Amino acid sequence: MSIDMNVFQQFAGQMAQLGSMAQPTDYPDEERVERAKAVFRKSIGSEQAGDLEACVKCGLCAEACHFRVASGDPKYTPARKMELMRRFYQREMGPFRWLYRLATRDITAQDLEDWQELVYDSCTTCGRCGMICPMGINIAGIVTTTRQALAEAGLVPADLRAVQQEQGANGTVFGAGPETVHQAVEQMRARGHDVPLDKEKADYLVLTSVVDMMLFTDQLEATIKIFNRLGLDWTFRSDGFEGANFGLLAGVADVQKQASMKVIETAITIGAKAVVVPECGHAYPALRWSGAEVYGKPLPFDVYVMSEFLDLQLQAGKLKLKSDNSDIRVTFHDPCKHGRYSGILDEPRSVIKALGVDFRELPSHGMMNWCCGGGAGVFVIGSAAPLRQAAFGIKYDEVNKTGADKVLMACGSCRLNYLKGAQDNNWDKEIVSLVALVGDNLE
Repeated sequence: MSIDMNVFQQFAGQMAQLGSMAQPTDYPDEERVERAKAVFRKSIGSEQAGDLEACVKCGLCAEACHFRVASGDPKYTPARKMELMRRFYQREMGPFRWLYRLATRDITAQDLEDWQELVYDSCTTCGRCGMICPMGINIAGIVTTTRQALAEAGLVPADLRAVQQEQGANGTVFGAGPETVHQAVEQMRARGHDVPLDKEKADYLVLTSVVDMMLFTDQLEATIKIFNRLGLDWTFRSDGFEGANFGLLAGVADVQKQASMKVIETAITIGAKAVVVPECGHAYPALRWSGAEVYGKPLPFDVYVMSEFLDLQLQAGKLKLKSDNSDIRVTFHDPCKHGRYSGILDEPRSVIKALGVDFRELPSHGMMNWCCGGGAGVFVIGSAAPLRQAAFGIKYDEVNKTGADKVLMACGSCRLNYLKGAQDNNWDKEIVSLVALVGDNLE
């Protein structure tokens, strides 16, 4: 099943309308500042204080940021993105705050507005800057906290805010709710697949996403084929299916918790031993790393992202794949939140090797892979488009150097961004889902 590019155009068109759908979050300037400061005050502990004190402004992080490198503009240097939070810390929490209050001006509402572009439009929190920082500063973590402060001040970009507000108010993303799940399942059943839906008990709760149901149906179909071939006790659930968490992306804690708890409660209800997250970059850390925080105690089930799950089944000898694909020249894009954040680097490569394809690594891959530019919600932010497209040029050049015909994806957001980049550049590369390729090559 291939992607319908007309559907892709419709999906892109729907995203272009998001800004007009957002509900206003207006506050007086003074209130905006106080709201942002309250988040900083609550969030800064010893670890972030250490990071804010440690930066020596060496500038090495500038060469690690795809937005700074692609644009050539020094304002996108990652260290600069920390300055708003650092200024608050130095004036109000640091050991020399009495001195900084004399020499450093206070945060203003205009500062908050200026930082909106720096922490939303021009940062995917990919973590590459933190890898190269000689002081080991978690710059992406500081950007995430700054997003939370701006969100509290009502300054989430309108496009991203619209989706976050929808998920918070209705539990849907782009209008996809329980009825959408039923429709997607019926379409797959019409194609001859046995699709368990809303089983009362199952060992595996399998998540999907609005992107898979509306656009990347090849990923959805492959997932069904694989689970059925493995003979596992699994189910989709219409009351807990969405992997995407726009509360996390926007920095709105209550929506993040609501989205995560819907999945957690569903998994507990059916007695799931494991939850398998679809090919979605941020969905995995949202549940795997932040889920226990949201739940308040260790999760009573395992969490796997799809590439990790596939390798687990492969190593157990349960997943059997055709390996006569040496004529297919592929490269692989590491999703930042799977690779750098979660250490899932060998697993997708193990699966790719088992497929017997002609595999060619990107010049920058693994822990130092360049971000595609669309993560952390940046893909839906219209004002970020020019900068995002410039950053994609890095990937464009690197893929071309490999001579590969296909680019394998393990993240739907990355796939969206690559498809848009291919369209904008009249690129002849095929953007392929890893799980879809596996589904097409079951032995």
